[in-house]
Amino acid sequence: MSDRESKAVDGVNPKDFALPSLRPRDLLAHFGPGLILMMTGIGTSHLVTAPTAGGRFAYALLWCLPVAYVFKYYGFEMAFRFTNATGKSLLEAYSTARGKWPLWYVMITTLVQCAIGQAGRLIAAAAVVYYLFSETLGLPIPLEAYAALLGVVSVAIILRGSYEAVEHTTKALAGVLVLSSLAVYIVQPAPLADMGHFFLFEIPEGSWLVIAAFLGLLPTGIDVSLQASEWGKAKRAGMSKLRPRLEETGVVPRFDPFTSPRSDLAVDISRLSPHAREYCRRWFRIGLWDFRTGHVVSFALAAIFVLLAAVWLYPSPIEGRAVMGEIAGIFTRSVGPWMMLIFILGAFAATYSTAFNYFDGWPRIVGACCRNLFHSTARLGGITPADRADPERRKSWTSEFNIYRMTMLYSLVASVLYIAFDPRPVFLVLVASALAFFVAPVIYFFNLYYCLKVIPKEDELFYPSWFARWFGGLSVVVFTGLCMILIFARVFEIPLFGA
Repeated sequence: MSDRESKAVDGVNPKDFALPSLRPRDLLAHFGPGLILMMTGIGTSHLVTAPTAGGRFAYALLWCLPVAYVFKYYGFEMAFRFTNATGKSLLEAYSTARGKWPLWYVMITTLVQCAIGQAGRLIAAAAVVYYLFSETLGLPIPLEAYAALLGVVSVAIILRGSYEAVEHTTKALAGVLVLSSLAVYIVQPAPLADMGHFFLFEIPEGSWLVIAAFLGLLPTGIDVSLQASEWGKAKRAGMSKLRPRLEETGVVPRFDPFTSPRSDLAVDISRLSPHAREYCRRWFRIGLWDFRTGHVVSFALAAIFVLLAAVWLYPSPIEGRAVMGEIAGIFTRSVGPWMMLIFILGAFAATYSTAFNYFDGWPRIVGACCRNLFHSTARLGGITPADRADPERRKSWTSEFNIYRMTMLYSLVASVLYIAFDPRPVFLVLVASALAFFVAPVIYFFNLYYCLKVIPKEDELFYPSWFARWFGGLSVVVFTGLCMILIFARVFEIPLFGA
């Protein structure tokens, strides 16, 4: 045993921290936050924004896909990396900034997203139900009523803690969506000559909102990386499970968001036993595979929907309440009516899972911000089933659980009212997606910054590689630049790149 290993004082019992299997057949059972992140993204962006791009502009906006997926990659990976390296969420790191201003920024923008952003996600799911029952079966129920019903059902399920059954069902139906979309694409694939548009940068007239929506919500908004960090912490596997034991034995200090410096978030893995290091290493690898699998599947599905719309719908404005029927027509014309029904089931699973996850994710972020901003919330922090059963947490309106519940109800009421005043599915989806794009550069920067500042440079496992540091920094610059381009092109009406 080396001198470094002999100094391990973590007190970890291998029986309490069994090593997870890395066999391919066992990996899916371990996957969690990465697939949830993927399911949050496969919804409005894929089923509304992507067909809108293909229907309105054919292949011209294909370049947005590699730009969004390649340059946003490290923004998401840093969230998984930070949580696996420290056992804490990124919002704990945000709390160490002067005046805690990043937490205020995240909380304010999240509250805006809870209303406008959730309206876009909710109306997309409502559009699927509206097409199925009102357009097809002739039921005289307005689109807004379906949105309100789906929102109420989502909130009721989440507050009752019955999310697991919905998640499993949604994953199965989303799988149907992926397979059916691939099958339809094979029937009549896009010409190979048009694949060059993946690398040809152009901004057609009238496309700024679609471009911003693409870059904002593919594979999903960068703000969801904060949710993924919270989900990773809540999963209690790897370092997030090990850290409480390390704090008990004094290997790492207990982090206090009001008095601790950011250095207290770091974990020196050289002080851990070989078993503990291997335990954390395996869960980190699982987390990366979890995220990367979802990232690749999400890219393939987005590309398929743009290409399908370009082949079967172009030229079409893709708008109106029956937008999902127009998109579903791809499947009817290419294969037959029976395939359209399969698509509708998968489309509902994908769009509803997006709205559903956001009803949990955004309130979770607001609660976490308050946990790191206010002493009273920190004292009554936590939204686990055990925390929810605590009488004091249920009675105190400043507890994290009650802030989580109040934010969820606010999101429900605000998004439904927004839809009632402007029930345009495609427009709301594009605005919600564009809003996610304009907040992305700031969150991206902080994700990268705190990984570099908190994780020890000597930590070869968790510290970002030189390529991740270089390309991550470049990605922040690219996203900020694209945001400025769109602002100049739209707000100041300056023609750019042939627009």
